Amino acid sequence: MNARLAVLRRIVFSACLAGLVSGLVLTGIQMFGVLPIIVEAETYENSIGAPTLDQESSSQHHHYDPNAASDRYRLWWTALANVGIGIGFGLLLSAIYALRSPVTWAQGLAWGMGGYVTFFLAPAIGLPPGIPGDAVVALEARQLWWVLTVTCTGVGLLLLFLGPHWMFKVLGAVLLPVPHLIGAPYPDVYTGLAPEILANRFYLVAVIVNAIFWLVLGATSAVLFRRLAQKTVPES
Repeated sequence: MNARLAVLRRIVFSACLAGLVSGLVLTGIQMFGVLPIIVEAETYENSIGAPTLDQESSSQHHHYDPNAASDRYRLWWTALANVGIGIGFGLLLSAIYALRSPVTWAQGLAWGMGGYVTFFLAPAIGLPPGIPGDAVVALEARQLWWVLTVTCTGVGLLLLFLGPHWMFKVLGAVLLPVPHLIGAPYPDVYTGLAPEILANRFYLVAVIVNAIFWLVLGATSAVLFRRLAQKTVPES
């Protein structure tokens, strides 16, 4: 029993450490790629009327400065949230590794990519990550569609790649496009306060940044799980 508890503690520790590493990596990238766009979009949201693109370089815009008190405060809270998210998903990946051990770093990358597609990319196809000033529909409708998309994508990928029979693989392939055929509750025409080019840039950066986060989390959690969790062999 003590050995099993030791294994459990090491699994949790490896997941927490992987979440810490991936969360800090995510924060570091966001500091240069995501937060400046958010701060720039907030200038449009807080202004009276949306400025034109020609005004973007004017002195009225507040640019992100990690040394400024307000932006430093935002960065700390962002880092805390990212680490928390990393730990949560790290525990999920570690639970999967425990069921499918032994696991390698390459397999961790694959599981990380699966998590990226499930929890970010598939939902982002229908509900792009928004910047301040975006016009969005009711929160409940977006949440329901997000849950549906994550469920169909996660189950679909598992059946498609791990299904024991071709019928399960076909079912998995059928599940993947279901939420997108239903359609996401998102406006057909962009009506945000910030220029659309800024929203498109934010979407592209978010896609890249989240891919890096999930790949780092997948590889790191797999390596740590293998080195820490499997050092202790439970007593029978």
